[in-house]
This record gives sequence, structure tokens and C-alpha cells, in this order.
Amino acid sequence: MSEIFAAAAPVTVPIADSNDCFAVRRIYCIGRNYVEHAREMGGEPDHQSLVFFNKPTDAILYVAPGMVGQFPYPPGSNNVHYEMELVVALGKRGRDIPVERALEYVFGYALGLDMTRRDLQAEMKRQGYPWEIGKAFDHAAPLGPIHRVDEVGHYQQGAIWLNVNGVEKQRADVSQLIWSVAQAISYLSTLSELVPGDLIYTGTPGGVGSIVKGDLMIGGIEGLGEFAVKVT
Repeated sequence: MSEIFAAAAPVTVPIADSNDCFAVRRIYCIGRNYVEHAREMGGEPDHQSLVFFNKPTDAILYVAPGMVGQFPYPPGSNNVHYEMELVVALGKRGRDIPVERALEYVFGYALGLDMTRRDLQAEMKRQGYPWEIGKAFDHAAPLGPIHRVDEVGHYQQGAIWLNVNGVEKQRADVSQLIWSVAQAISYLSTLSELVPGDLIYTGTPGGVGSIVKGDLMIGGIEGLGEFAVKVT
């Protein structure tokens, strides 16, 4: 049998200080994983139930070091929000992974933004419908290069922040994650087999807010540097 259409090229992300690339298979995103963000979204912190959703791999907007990524304001929304996040890249296959071994499955870490059409998300929640439309759209997952864990170590603490037009909007420490990186990997592996190429956006601190065309977002994580994304 022959293909009617050519298969889409795989989505790859450069690995920092290397000529190699990381082929992305699946993007998991964890919601309400910092206390203040859980509260600003109208909930209370909950370590009993991990909330997650997926974005398509072609939502990745790669942001190269020293460059300014261009985020086109998405259609259908008048209230698009930024969410600065630590992103985990997995390098081993596993299912039912014990928490104490979960970090062995990490290939590296990266800077990421979980861009959200908040008005569409809120309306779908109000009606009791899935809110994928608010999260899974073109360019909804800005991402910096992946830093190998054997070069940068694990991120169990360290400042995470985001500025918009030079004004700080988000600041926390990754040690404040309700579900740690290891706990998130372990839990997700009980629901789906995790494989090399999977990414996990680990959640955003409090202080999320809307952006408009022309805004410049600069976010960073201690030890991973910064990246810049402009709304176009």
C-alpha cells in the first residue's frame, strides 16, 4: 500500500552544545502543580490526584539560545496566557516506575512555556466539556534546547521566573512543585508506557496572565539560563 499524503516530518529539538537532536514523541503537561497557581485557578493544592493533559508534538515552537522566538497570537481567543515551566525530557522506556528510580529515566531538562487560550479553556470547563481547545493549538509549546542531565544535573530546586516587557510576573522555586519530577514520572508511567522522546511540562508558578501582540516574554530557570519569546 502507498501513502496518500507524505508523512509529516518528525518533530526534533536541538540538544544544547551538541549537533544532536531530540526526537519528540509525546508531550505531557501537568496542571496546578504549584500551590499559588492552583489557588489562582480556583482550586486548592492536591497531592492525591495529578492533573495532566497532552499537547500535540507539532505545537512545539523551538526557541534557540540568543534568539527571540516568534509566537503568533492564536485565533479564536481574546485572553491568551503565559505559563513558564521546567520541561523534562525522557531517555528511557518504562512502565510502573518506582519513585526512587524515576530520575534514572530523565535524559535532560529545558525551558518551556505552556501557552493557553484561557477564555476557551474556561468556557469548556463551564460547560463540562474537554478543554483541549484551550491548550493544544499551533505554537502552544515554546521550548528551548534540551540540556543533558549528565551536564546540568537534576532540577530539584532553583528559581523559576518570567518577565513580560521587563516586569516580573512569575517567580517561584522548582522545589515548590506539588508533584516532584520523580513523582510525576512515576505516576504517569502507571497510566501509559513512557518512552524516549517523551516530554513532561511540569507545571507553572502563580502569576499567570494575559499577553497581547508586541509583548516580550523572557523566562528562565536557575542553571538553565533564559529564553525570549515575542508575541506577534
